[in-house]
Amino acid sequence: MSAAFKGSLDFLTRRPIAHRGLHDGNQTVWENTMSAFRAARDAGFGIECDVHLSADDVPVVFHDSTLDRVTNETGRLCDRTAGELAKIAVGGTADHIPSLTDLLDLVAGAVPLVIEMKSDSATNDAHFLATLLPLVAGYGGPLALMSFDEGLIAQALAAHPPCPIGLTAEGTAPAEFARHRRVFERGCSFVSYNVHHLPNPFISWVRDDEKLPVICWTVRTPQDVAVSNAHADQMTFEGLRPGP
Repeated sequence: MSAAFKGSLDFLTRRPIAHRGLHDGNQTVWENTMSAFRAARDAGFGIECDVHLSADDVPVVFHDSTLDRVTNETGRLCDRTAGELAKIAVGGTADHIPSLTDLLDLVAGAVPLVIEMKSDSATNDAHFLATLLPLVAGYGGPLALMSFDEGLIAQALAAHPPCPIGLTAEGTAPAEFARHRRVFERGCSFVSYNVHHLPNPFISWVRDDEKLPVICWTVRTPQDVAVSNAHADQMTFEGLRPGP
């Protein structure tokens, strides 16, 4: 089954991808912050990030569904407006929770962006793509969307966005491989798979039969690098500095 996206996918595999930006394990430069994204851009790495919707349906860059782990606030991100989130410091640093527009303006096509769409049961997902896709359509640089969430993938593919849509996945059981294949065959263009679950028959099918790229997450050790080099087309990394 051919991918829905007909453009070039080379940007996904051309350079290593910094997981949530080029942070230092949340010591001084924190994940999914403008400082981490600026560092990745300046170093020439691709950038992976996570996007949720705020209470007022603004795409914001943050990994968790709650604020507790990386801020001094508590509660669900989706209960706060984008204006409120923009005032919340990350890790007690000068960085605050950025909007996706902030990130797009910062990168401005300099390096590839791989954006994971995060579903929240408390968020009206019907608004997710309607809010996100105009930003994607108006962006001039290399960008891909991906998700674990099958519903978001289906909505994204149905909207025919001007960018590739990927499946984020993991697992080692045959039933999981079968489910991944069903989702992928709807028109996905790439896979982002757990490096600790490579190699496997699903990934081999994507690369060898479908001739489509596989990136992997999250590469943190030399052993992970070796697995990525052997069984994927590019790595999503943190905690190390890969070569070109």
